[in-house]
Amino acid sequence: MNEERLKKQMAFCLEIDKEKRIGRQTYRSDGVQKENDAEHAWHMAVMTLLLSEYANEKIDVLRTVSMLLIHDLVEIYAGDTYAYDEEAKKTQRQRELSAAEKLFAILPKDQEKFMRNLWDEFEEGTTAEAKFAHTMDNFQPTMLNAATEGKGWIEKKAQLSKILERNKHTEEGSQTLWEYSFQNFIMPNVENGNITDDR
Repeated sequence: MNEERLKKQMAFCLEIDKEKRIGRQTYRSDGVQKENDAEHAWHMAVMTLLLSEYANEKIDVLRTVSMLLIHDLVEIYAGDTYAYDEEAKKTQRQRELSAAEKLFAILPKDQEKFMRNLWDEFEEGTTAEAKFAHTMDNFQPTMLNAATEGKGWIEKKAQLSKILERNKHTEEGSQTLWEYSFQNFIMPNVENGNITDDR
C-alpha cells in the first residue's frame, strides 16, 4: 500500500464533502428547500443513467456521469454563480479556474490530471459527453422549477429571453430533451404568467 497516495485521496474525499454546503437557487421538487450542489450532481448523474438514450450522439455514460459528479466541485472555493447574475458571471471563469487548481492539487498527480482533464472537458463543452452533460445541467433545474409550479422563476421574475439564452446550447446534447423541456416545463409557465414573455 502507498500510504502517501491514500492519504492524499482521503484528504480529497473529505474536502469534497464541503460541496453539500454549497446552496443553489433551485428548489427541490417539494418547493420547501433549495437544493445544494451535491444533490444537483447526484440527481443529474442518475438522470443521465436513465436518459442517455436521448443523446444526439452515442455517449460514454460513465464518462458523462463522472463529469457531472465533479463539474461543480470547484464551487467549494468559488461559490455558486446564479445563472442569471450578470455581475457574478463576469468573474466566474477566473474564480473557478483558481478553485480547480487548488482543489485537484490535493490528489495524487495522476488523479489530479484525470480530474482536471474531465473538468476542462465539461467546461469546453465540445465532446458528445460534455454536450450531454450541459444538457442535463440545464434540463434538471428546469424540470425542478416546473415541478414547483415555477416558484423559483416567480421569485426571480424570470424572463423568457434569459431562459432561452441560458438554454441556447441545450439542444446540442439532446434535441429530444430540449424540445421536451421547452414544451412541458417552460411554455406552460409562460402561459400561466410564471415566466414573463419578453420576446
